[in-house]
Amino acid sequence: MVELTIDGKIVEVPEGSMVMHAAHKLGVYVPHFCYHKKLSIAANCRMCLVEVEKAPKALPACATPATNGMVVHTCSERAVAAQKSVMEFLLINHPLDCPICDQGGECQLQDLAVGYGGSTSRYNEEKRVVFHKSFGPLISAEEMTRCIHCTRCVRFGQEIAGVMELGMLNRGEHSEITTFVGRSVESELSGNMIDICPVGALTSKPFRYQARTWELARRRSVSPHDSLGANIVVQVKLDEVMRVVPFENEEVNECWISDRDRFSYEGLRIDRLESPMIKGDDGVWREANWADALQAAVQGLMAVRDQDGADKLGAIATEMATLEEMNLLARLARGLGSENVDVRTRLADPEFDASLNGAPWLGMSIGDVSSLDRALIVGSFMRADHPLITQRLRQIVKHGAQVSSIDVAADDPLLLLHGRMTVRPSQLADALAEVAVAVAALKSIAVPDEFAGVQAGEQAQKIAQSLVSGEKRAVLLGNVVSHATDASRIAANAQWIAQQVDANFGFLTAGANTVGAYLANAVPGRGAKTAQAMLEDGQQGYITLNLEPALDTNLGQRAVETLQNARFVVALTTYKSSAQDWARVMLPVGPFTETSGTYVNAAGQAQSFKGTVAGFAQSRPAWKVLRVMGNLLNLKDFEEESSESVRDTVLAAGAGSRLSNTISAGIGRSLVSKTDALERVADLPIYRSDAIVRRSEPLQEMSVSKLTAARVHPETLQAHSLSDGDMVRIKTEAGEVSIPVKADQTVPVAAIRLSAGFNETAQLGSVHSQLHMERV
Repeated sequence: MVELTIDGKIVEVPEGSMVMHAAHKLGVYVPHFCYHKKLSIAANCRMCLVEVEKAPKALPACATPATNGMVVHTCSERAVAAQKSVMEFLLINHPLDCPICDQGGECQLQDLAVGYGGSTSRYNEEKRVVFHKSFGPLISAEEMTRCIHCTRCVRFGQEIAGVMELGMLNRGEHSEITTFVGRSVESELSGNMIDICPVGALTSKPFRYQARTWELARRRSVSPHDSLGANIVVQVKLDEVMRVVPFENEEVNECWISDRDRFSYEGLRIDRLESPMIKGDDGVWREANWADALQAAVQGLMAVRDQDGADKLGAIATEMATLEEMNLLARLARGLGSENVDVRTRLADPEFDASLNGAPWLGMSIGDVSSLDRALIVGSFMRADHPLITQRLRQIVKHGAQVSSIDVAADDPLLLLHGRMTVRPSQLADALAEVAVAVAALKSIAVPDEFAGVQAGEQAQKIAQSLVSGEKRAVLLGNVVSHATDASRIAANAQWIAQQVDANFGFLTAGANTVGAYLANAVPGRGAKTAQAMLEDGQQGYITLNLEPALDTNLGQRAVETLQNARFVVALTTYKSSAQDWARVMLPVGPFTETSGTYVNAAGQAQSFKGTVAGFAQSRPAWKVLRVMGNLLNLKDFEEESSESVRDTVLAAGAGSRLSNTISAGIGRSLVSKTDALERVADLPIYRSDAIVRRSEPLQEMSVSKLTAARVHPETLQAHSLSDGDMVRIKTEAGEVSIPVKADQTVPVAAIRLSAGFNETAQLGSVHSQLHMERV
């Protein structure tokens, strides 16, 4: 530790700290632009000049190491004079267009110019002009003349997002921030550049000219799009969501959010169901009042129970539902006598529930990810599934940690992987078996009989060596594992490895509230059907919550056909098009911005939030609708007056005691018979993951949201006498799709990468179907 004095106050900071860090520890504000606590030091704005005794000139606080006995003055006459000089230089070429700038009211340059700028300018020459640039559908760079070259955006791309999408050209007054040869910004974290830009050079394109910052009400909430539960601030004007920005929470999302969290609000305004609707026997939808629609829903469910039996009823929600909604839906189904309730719409392994001993979770706090020495990620499209956890892994790799991956497509995670095995989805258990054999050899323990005959390849040995070394280790399972047909076996193999190397074993979990689903008991009872089984086998009656079966399940169009063939379906839905093809009653319910509720993230952390805007048209919070339905059915314990009382009932016993990653299934090798058919790698693109995101127009304009080709390894193309760019027909028993084919080395041999989450690929039915490919 070193001790120094700043503005007469003594402070101790670790050796290697800068004067800026010491000032922050004291709570002393030093004006700055280029400095950011999460980025490397550039020291190119010079706004943080301070006076250091015995130094011949003012020094930048952000780049001056603190030393023992140093005496610093941040607001002395000499320091303030230096800061005012820098401000005068910054304003020489700045356009001074605050009245029309979207950054007006929250602009760092504007604020500091009040304190350090002059009332008049001594510069009478022409100001420089920088031509506007196109960075894509999310970031506006229409006024790059405002840029002060702090390079925060450049450093963010390199250090946080992991890809240098922006850089600086030329020198002096000719310097410009730009993309590489006119390319757009595609990073899944790119919107954070808007937040850290201290001027109005980079602004939000969807928000551009929509409102002034002082007109907005700010309300804290939680993002519903992945298992992190990023803390956000929803900014509202006249009961309409205008913008979403991060709320800083170091233990969850730090000060970042993904573009999915930031721009999905654009999907809140589109395709909304305005009033309850009932489909007549003639197939025509008609508006109804709430009383009539609820009576029709209740009578339809009771009729199915009375005529076909309670076991022919099923309740399905998505993992984006709140803890309260899940609990009330489960209680409603069980009150009708059915244990068929599930929210894990992509779970494909019928043995998975039997292998669990509690609610699967991350096995540690989100913050603990940043302290890992070794990590093995199994079955994850890391950047698409968990962008902010991937960002944490990116940071630990830069500090010497080793991260390895076993995956089904060799996408670039924008971090240096120590070891990597890319296999077909059906071979994940075998890949883990290889690592297990290598671990057994390194630990000098017997290889389990179940892995007899397995030979560890070079990459498996490299992964095993990494896991055996280090102090803090983790084996984490991603969405691909959770949705695999042999998820229990894959998890058992991973658990065996984690036990042998004394590593934390956990699940990244697929949805925003997957852990909450287990706590809310919104999973099937013993012997009951999972969501997939309900949609495969067919029930006579369903109650669904915000389900889009073709896109939210692994069954595609087959799920829609099952619901169409049911006797009665009541759909609680935010969007009209979600259920109009298969429901009999549609009840409008609000998204997360229009209801209070709780999400439990992958780390088992319950985060509650309030509604941020009033309900759209006649929509109501889903938990209230479910509670009233329980009253109309004369079910017990449906008297809650608030979502908080539902939450408190669910969490009364505490979440921690119910979290468990112990897998009781047996270890073993993959059980897949050889066939001439091709296997499907069905990734879920980041902006096709849920109903809200799929309706956000700016996110759908991104290249990753477009289905342009089926991607196949060159060897597979050669085996089928095809060439890159050929038009092919891909067929399953359920349907077919015609699409161009593209050669891609990242796809395993004998597999086709064809994304889920699109209406076109939903025609193929189950993502686990065998594929046949032929030239058109």
